[in-house]
Amino acid sequence: MKRKIEKIAVIGAGVMGAQIAAHFVNAQFSVDLYDMASAGLNLEETSQDLSLLHPQTRNQLVKQGLERARKANPPAFFLPEWSKKIRIGNLEDDFRRISEADWIIEAVTENLETKRGLLSRIDAVRKPGSLISSNTSGIPLDQLVAGRSEDFCRHWLGTHFFNPPRYMKLLEIIPSRETDIQVVEIVKLIGEERLGKGVVVAKDTPNFIANRVGTFAIQQVLKLMVDEGFTIDEIDFLTGSLIGRPKSATFRTLDIVGIDTYVHVTRNIYQNAPNDEQRELFQLPSLVEQMVERRWLGDKTGQGFYKRAGKEEILSLDPLSMNYEPRLKVNFPSLEMIRTIESTPERLKALIRCDDRAGRFLWKTLCATLLYAANRIPEISDDIVSVDNALKWGFNWELGPFETWDALGVSSIAQRIQDEQGQIPSIVQSVLSAPGRTFYESKRGIVSYFDLGSKAYKEVVDAPGILNLRSRKELGALIKKNSGASLIDLGDGIACVEFHSKMNSIGGDTLQMVEEGLKLVEEKNYGLVIGNQGQHFSAGANLMLILLEAQDQNWEEIDLMIKTFQRVNMGIKYASKPVVVAPFGLTLGGGCEMCLHASQLQVASEAYIGLVEWGVGLIPAGGGTKEMLLRNLNRAGKEEDDDCFLHVRQAFETIAMAKVSTSAYDARNLGFLSERDGISMNRDRLIQDAKQCALGRIQSGYQKPAPRHDIVALGNRGVAPLKIGMHQLRRGGTISEYDYWLGGKLAYVLCGGDCNSLQKVSEQYILDLERETFLSLCGERKTQERIQYMLKKGKPLRN
Repeated sequence: MKRKIEKIAVIGAGVMGAQIAAHFVNAQFSVDLYDMASAGLNLEETSQDLSLLHPQTRNQLVKQGLERARKANPPAFFLPEWSKKIRIGNLEDDFRRISEADWIIEAVTENLETKRGLLSRIDAVRKPGSLISSNTSGIPLDQLVAGRSEDFCRHWLGTHFFNPPRYMKLLEIIPSRETDIQVVEIVKLIGEERLGKGVVVAKDTPNFIANRVGTFAIQQVLKLMVDEGFTIDEIDFLTGSLIGRPKSATFRTLDIVGIDTYVHVTRNIYQNAPNDEQRELFQLPSLVEQMVERRWLGDKTGQGFYKRAGKEEILSLDPLSMNYEPRLKVNFPSLEMIRTIESTPERLKALIRCDDRAGRFLWKTLCATLLYAANRIPEISDDIVSVDNALKWGFNWELGPFETWDALGVSSIAQRIQDEQGQIPSIVQSVLSAPGRTFYESKRGIVSYFDLGSKAYKEVVDAPGILNLRSRKELGALIKKNSGASLIDLGDGIACVEFHSKMNSIGGDTLQMVEEGLKLVEEKNYGLVIGNQGQHFSAGANLMLILLEAQDQNWEEIDLMIKTFQRVNMGIKYASKPVVVAPFGLTLGGGCEMCLHASQLQVASEAYIGLVEWGVGLIPAGGGTKEMLLRNLNRAGKEEDDDCFLHVRQAFETIAMAKVSTSAYDARNLGFLSERDGISMNRDRLIQDAKQCALGRIQSGYQKPAPRHDIVALGNRGVAPLKIGMHQLRRGGTISEYDYWLGGKLAYVLCGGDCNSLQKVSEQYILDLERETFLSLCGERKTQERIQYMLKKGKPLRN
């Protein structure tokens, strides 16, 4: 069943519908967004003497929904102006336009009769073969399509996006009894490749996979909090990053999601899962009922489990008094040493062995969730991989429940449960009878999972286009390794430098491994990819090391560090074969500088790229200042009466304002990407896409660029107006005295130093200015204060 899916119709411009439409625009689809025709006039329309028949008033509801999506925080669109790409309409005047759509997505209110009435109307006008899906999370799909045409039912399924759709990786696909299997495969492929999602296929059970297990885990936490007298702050301390869950933990997450949304999901399980052995746990506690009555729904109403008091202070709710109180420092002495264990599996093992109030709480919550997930196979899914992925992608858990079983030791956990409670789930009993006695096993890069149906291990098959670096290493493709990075053979004459330092910061070990990769390029004719599969590409240079060397006045060491970084980046730029850098997530400071020297970038759509050295009182000195100057000057002369100073000023503003992109497309606007650079919607495919990019450049006859000796240096005629602009900002209180002084240093480098006439200089000339300026700034007390503050607080200091 080959078909082209390009035109999307989203019906329902509420929070989810409008943001689903936004993300389809992000993925370069043609999108229509519909809602009900407006039933009345607002004040503005009345003042303009508009009538209810005017198109502007008829589309008021959908316009409001689209505007909410445009203003959403975090942003729903890759670029704000992309909201204009959505064509809007209403369900009375424009309904027949739905016949143009290749895929119709229903996202209206969670009411069975409302949805059924809408689907009946869609069935009458849709073109045969078009896909139809619902974003419902609670109503059984077969109930929704009773009485619909055969073609409708074959092309019908659930597509449950998580909120916000742009950022949450999980997409649950739920086929109905009559859904054509090829329709499932088409939607799965679109979800993975174009929307960038992690897709799991779920059964049509209440709340599907992620919300079924995730909601149980939250309800268990709430019950224990009430029963054992924990505070909101204590619970969020215990259920966040300590156990491999998001920093927002339990209650901050509920405030973000919306407590009303959480209540709806929980009630749906209680009402529609009568045979669930834990059904009574899904009764909402009195605390939550009272919050709903008072409209304390979280961020959307300004207060929930937390409430902001002024700009800095945040208050937390006291569950007993229902008053908001100042937050208290959480103190569990037994956890002080354990929380420093870096490995999450090892940390969890230590936590559940603690025989104190905190340890007992964590054992009870983890144990209950592990048992509940195990008892849901095969009810909600036939395989454990889908359950683990759903919780990791939908709730941002570091380990899924079955991965947690393995991390803690299936045998030892099962024995403890038997000793305390008596019975363990049938799937656990089967695993304990298997040779490996684990839910997963890995042999030479191939990961297999225990399948309850066959009671045997089956290979975990990655989605097409994913190249797993860990698997490559396990298969023997590791060439070299040190504490900061590895060099891996990707096959087909392409190698990869993988960072694995803390936050993937760039230090001597990282640079050494990049140089090893560059040797392969020159000596063995390899292409090279620089990338990794961590949480972020790179947070930049090792600031702590720079600070310590500066405090000890080891200027020669800092000078050597900068020279080495510059040499490596220039080696990347002028390698004889292409060096493709694959950034994603945070790509800051030195990580950005490495990207700027690449032959080409293959960038994840969610890439937050920026030169942020200004925030710690420094300037980019690994060639970043030079490259931003070059990129902006390259645009000079392309328009009549073009002035080089305007482009130098643009480079200055990008660096001095420490601009960071909000997406890969925004990075292109800021000059960090070129039009030639590729963008991958799915970060899991990034390394494979980068490899293919390198192969393509080689096959097309790659020629390395020629070194530049023609960089325009404006000298004092450029420095002076830049300083005048900064002087005005200083007088207006926008920047500090030290910012003004730093700006003079940056202007000096960008304008080629102290010269009175325009001249042409080389890249090395600008690199030397970068290095000398960076070195001098490291010796400044206020710069050292800024670095210390950033390391301690994680945000810039204005001194």
